[in-house]
Amino acid sequence: MSDVTPIRDPAADSLLTPQNAVLALIDYQPEQYAGVASVKHDELLAHVTMLGRVATSFRLPVVLSTVYVKHGMSGTNAELLEALPGVPEIDRTTMNSWEDPEFRAAVEQTGRKNLVIAGLWTEVCVVFPTLDALRAGYRVYVVADAIGGVSRVAHESAMQRMIQAGAIPISVLGLACELQRDWGRPEANRLRTIMREYFGKLKTLKG
Repeated sequence: MSDVTPIRDPAADSLLTPQNAVLALIDYQPEQYAGVASVKHDELLAHVTMLGRVATSFRLPVVLSTVYVKHGMSGTNAELLEALPGVPEIDRTTMNSWEDPEFRAAVEQTGRKNLVIAGLWTEVCVVFPTLDALRAGYRVYVVADAIGGVSRVAHESAMQRMIQAGAIPISVLGLACELQRDWGRPEANRLRTIMREYFGKLKTLKG
């Protein structure tokens, strides 16, 4: 057995790779976190922060968007911003980010058709752009453990709606390992560090 498997064509791979996917992060703002009741806030924050760090580690294109900041709402939470150095925020008034020309253009300009999406809340800010992106021909992956709704029913109903429309649920850890694919590759050391901190944080939360 070889130490490291050869890398498949990263652009044509049927699985997600750092070269064929784009990540959209929508409305991770304090006011939005405050409305989440489908998951504990500390657990959600741990997943979201890891998602940002994974994207940065693999140099995944990130489209980061907020809503209504120009009119008084807070911007992206500090932990996620720290995990995404240099990534600009696109502010909108639309509940559906896909209806915002700047957001949609930022996704389209990457030229990538695998759209990984996460945001708050599941039943609004995730489901609306997911349905529109699917109709536009994107293959959409919803990061199920990095999102939340105003109730468990709201979150689960929205997940079912997206899945029935063709979206693919994925976890933060699943995404990270799909991008990495082989522990023998040199860049795996960065992922190991991120995962150790991630599991340590979850253990603390559960302990």
